[in-house]
Amino acid sequence: MSADRPERGAGGIVSLAGETSSAEVSPRAASLRALRVRGLDLVEPTARFAEPPGMAGAVLVPWPNRVADAHWRYDGAEQRLKVTEPELGHANHGLLAAHDFTVRAASAASVTLTAPVTGHPGYPFDLDVAVTYRLRPDGIEVATAFANRGDRPAPVASGAHPYPRVGLAPTETLALRLDAPSARVPGPTHLPGPSFDVTGTVYDLRTGAPFAKLPRHLTYELADTGKPSRHRLSAPDGTAVELHADGHHRWFQLYIAEGLPTDEGPRPAVAVEPMTAPPNALRTGEGLRWIEPDETWTVRWGLSLIEPGS
Repeated sequence: MSADRPERGAGGIVSLAGETSSAEVSPRAASLRALRVRGLDLVEPTARFAEPPGMAGAVLVPWPNRVADAHWRYDGAEQRLKVTEPELGHANHGLLAAHDFTVRAASAASVTLTAPVTGHPGYPFDLDVAVTYRLRPDGIEVATAFANRGDRPAPVASGAHPYPRVGLAPTETLALRLDAPSARVPGPTHLPGPSFDVTGTVYDLRTGAPFAKLPRHLTYELADTGKPSRHRLSAPDGTAVELHADGHHRWFQLYIAEGLPTDEGPRPAVAVEPMTAPPNALRTGEGLRWIEPDETWTVRWGLSLIEPGS
């Protein structure tokens, strides 16, 4: 690899490298497929797969999670989206989960991938989406930018689907601290119920909980303070991976995959998904950002290695 250009592998995978960190990014859904700091994996590695298994590392735009029954209303008219979860009838994970982004700019330690959102049934808006991954000595920073190229305001929400990991520590030995005071339990069609205070319940993860006691599927909600948040998945020796997100990311989807396909074979995995709106936002309007024509909106999150005692 040259000093100023990343390597390109099979399937267009872009390999980034710094002095202490490295990452692999796939054009498919602009997905983060590997992240290592000082030789420790900070996400479940999935670079061998053409499609991100379990949506591993995928960017979810222009909405994360589900739109119930794949339809919503805009300006008095019903909008019909493509059904991407046929067993439940929902539109899931936005419009670009099965789309290849284009690498627009790259250096040894950063890459920007872009894709248009245009001409999709049920979403009559024109956007340009740019996702930038930038290595840090202790991890990675991710910025997702939405530019409205249309002539009317566009409803937008952003999400990502990382599966954090702490090196070689078995998933069953990990503990998660998720600093959220409220949650929503999904129903039989995976759409969440009303928000409730987690204080005094088994869903309260603010002081941490071991893997065995983690909810298998839950939407967590932060207070609307505009401040960034930090959450940790920790190994018994105190080593941890920290997910940090800006104040736009008020919702986090927790999902346990019992056998996520990885480059090392199937294994239990913990997804902690930062989102700027909750599930079903196109129908409820909750958390949506309406971007004006010619406006650009950028959101940021990232992952970092935390050493024992930090």
